[in-house]
Amino acid sequence: MSNAPVIPATTLMRVPLLDLAPQHDALRQDLIDAVARVFDSRQFILGAEVEAFEREIGAELGIAHAIGVSSGTDALLVSLMALGIGPGDEVITTPYSFFATAGSIARLGARPVFVDVEPDTLNIDPRLVEAAISDRTRAIVPVHLFGHSADLQAVGSLAARYRLPVVEDACQAIAATEGGRMVGGIGALGSFSFFPSKNLSGAGDGGLVTTNDAALADTVRLLRQHGGHQKYSHSMVGGNFRLDAIQAAILRVKLPHLREWTDARRANAGRYAGLAREAALPDQGVALPVERPACRHVYHQYVIRAPRRDDLKAFLAGRGIATAVYYPIPLHLQACFANLGYRSGDLPHAEAAARDTLALPIFPGLTADQQAYVVESIAAFYRSDS
Repeated sequence: MSNAPVIPATTLMRVPLLDLAPQHDALRQDLIDAVARVFDSRQFILGAEVEAFEREIGAELGIAHAIGVSSGTDALLVSLMALGIGPGDEVITTPYSFFATAGSIARLGARPVFVDVEPDTLNIDPRLVEAAISDRTRAIVPVHLFGHSADLQAVGSLAARYRLPVVEDACQAIAATEGGRMVGGIGALGSFSFFPSKNLSGAGDGGLVTTNDAALADTVRLLRQHGGHQKYSHSMVGGNFRLDAIQAAILRVKLPHLREWTDARRANAGRYAGLAREAALPDQGVALPVERPACRHVYHQYVIRAPRRDDLKAFLAGRGIATAVYYPIPLHLQACFANLGYRSGDLPHAEAAARDTLALPIFPGLTADQQAYVVESIAAFYRSDS
């Protein structure tokens, strides 16, 4: 328990983990007009609105083919389906991610093979991938966690040597880059999410599959509509993975602002780093996010590593500061994957991250005063222990 003094209520400042109100208020009429446009067209499933969004976001990302789908989860699922992943296959991925990364593999009857993460980036450690490759390995799924590109140069080099496709889980990393290239267009396929909390968000679920391979793009388009280009004619078994026209219209309004919002997140991250150094937080064992050379981090989340994480989280909540833990249980220790045979201690860096990571507010619109208050509050927590 912390023995920090109780802070008078008059000094408290409310800092939410995410506040979409400023974004939506500024675009309110444009968003309403976009939704009305869809209602007036009465074309709610696929159609011109979705096609326009696909063209616009493909151009923004510099990727030849962008296919709107129903969610980030379905983007991962349909990407793996397009590669023919199925029962008996193995897919190498990270244990430290949102559940959909491994869940999509398991839903196809394949086996997720977990490789530990790098202790600094928390992305999959490419040095460990080769040892996990077997004669049943069919793909590698690196995750660009929290908006920071995994080491695709290393993973891609290894994948090419073994002739394995790479499916990028870029659900948290739209507009992130490695070596000047946008993630989602470096591997065979990329998967994005437009969940309301994402850097580019809809008003519900939505996702995107990206690829520079025309044949794979055509397969994804087939699969998202029950495996057929024509009604009642099916060349393969697919699913209902279509992006709604209303979501596409909303995303079209927001897309031109993505660069500005990304710059704001990066500026907030830079401010946190400066404030943390001034407050000597690294001396208290607090580790800040890292950005690899030649990469552009887009800070979907700003995740620190902190001693006594749970006590710190409770202390910050008492000061009106919202935080979150991503993720408290690594995937290899989830109950539904008990049959895979992993045990506590098998993947120590992922397990350590589950114990000490904490996401701080980072959204565009976060003020300098709010950030200073967050950092001062963290410093106050550790001062109370000294």
